[in-house]
Amino acid sequence: MEYTDKLPCDQVVRNLLTVREELDRIIAARKRDPLSGDGCRLLLATKTVSPEQINFVARECGHSLIGENRVQELCDKYDRLERERLTIHFIGYLQSNKVRQIIDKVDMIHSVDRISLAEEINRRAGEKGIRMDVLCEINIGREAEKGGVMPELAEEFCERIAELPNLRLRGIMTMAPKLEDESGYVPYFEETEQIYERIRARVIPGTQFDTLSMGMSESYRVAARCGSNLVRVGSAVFGRRQTVTAEG
Repeated sequence: MEYTDKLPCDQVVRNLLTVREELDRIIAARKRDPLSGDGCRLLLATKTVSPEQINFVARECGHSLIGENRVQELCDKYDRLERERLTIHFIGYLQSNKVRQIIDKVDMIHSVDRISLAEEINRRAGEKGIRMDVLCEINIGREAEKGGVMPELAEEFCERIAELPNLRLRGIMTMAPKLEDESGYVPYFEETEQIYERIRARVIPGTQFDTLSMGMSESYRVAARCGSNLVRVGSAVFGRRQTVTAEG
């Protein structure tokens, strides 16, 4: 596929530095220890971003953590990425029949929201002899059109997927409803953090519960203030998305 990068590389670098500085200030001001002990990690959401621009950011800025939303786009990019510099997460909706295409290409899958998907990841990981890090996706806004486990079912769901031997449950992820006012995200993120803390306190065997992923370009600041230790930022660094052909 072809990519049309929205911004020149020098502007991308400036945007990235701005986001990093904002996160540093927020973490420094938080009145508690960061949840994982290492502040708030920044994942660059690289949907529609060319491999060349991703590689530039990795080389010139030392930024290694990226996330892809679409299976086909990830597969198209994969051989052109400087993978020795990168840690790749899959952050989009994942169909069970496409797990096999990415199981050996990513380091973590964020969007585990149904047992059938968890079981397929477990099966494919077993075939490759790996243990895949995963996050439970929670539908914190209870939106019918979105994926994710309902908040009241999150603990039971986490217990079930923790039983799968080729998965390592690392925490939870959420996508809050799209809002105009940044302050409107607070109740969604606060509820998600409460769920995270409640499950983490149970110390479920077989898990390494250390990741609370919430916040995107329009909401990463408030997410970080509310306790997120992994934010997913795309357009705030790379510019508004270009239109791409939807994955079949």
